[in-house]
Amino acid sequence: MPSPFPGMDPYIEDPEIWSDFHGDLAAEIRAELNRKIQPRYVARLTPRVTYEEVEVSQTRVARPDVGVWKPRSPETLGSRTAQAVAPSPVESAVPMELPLHLYSVLIHETGTMQLVTSIEILSPVNKRPGHEAHAGYLRKRRELLRSDVHLLEIDLLRGGERPPLEKPVPKASYYVTLSRKERRPVAEVWPIQLADELPALPVPLLEPDPDAALELGSIVRAVYERGAYARQIDYSKGPPPPALEPGEAADHHLCQPLD
Repeated sequence: MPSPFPGMDPYIEDPEIWSDFHGDLAAEIRAELNRKIQPRYVARLTPRVTYEEVEVSQTRVARPDVGVWKPRSPETLGSRTAQAVAPSPVESAVPMELPLHLYSVLIHETGTMQLVTSIEILSPVNKRPGHEAHAGYLRKRRELLRSDVHLLEIDLLRGGERPPLEKPVPKASYYVTLSRKERRPVAEVWPIQLADELPALPVPLLEPDPDAALELGSIVRAVYERGAYARQIDYSKGPPPPALEPGEAADHHLCQPLD
């Protein structure tokens, strides 16, 4: 069953769904590009790991083999009951973190393996000030913008702090930004509204090769159907935060699935 939204589905921004969607989206982008850019280039999936703090209850679900230590009663201590025994402790919890895998799609020239284009798909932690992945992404972004590598930045998240641009752009739900190495500091920006279809994006390569076309809309639709997200999402409820703008809320009403 397809998504009721014509472009990006805001319900996918739910943390329970996003991580799965993010990894599959990166893999599908790699596969789509490799069908188009060979033999001179190859697209590779590049993972990196950060850590996300989770609730204790979530940790127990995710790590069912983790037990809770309980003090033994004096009766179970046998001959050691004569020794000093600490009073029974109270139970609390320490912050727990689970690994979170983030993916980039990197295009290399075959043979030399020169890095040509970096495709970055932002995740919530990349847009959350104070998280190590936010600082790490901004540092990586600066390094790419100082290099001879094209940067294509795909932001399909309404929330969080967006990577900086020198000049303001029209307000939108989602953005794609392309920084071609030969045009810096000028960047091409695609503001995408909730009711818009996702565009076909140009992916620059080495001169004199033309851009490769990345059909973002068809890719997202394929990932949505393969992930069976229609069976996981309750469209009778509102989408995850942030709240929809008034105009977006009207679009959301029009996108409700039919009974």
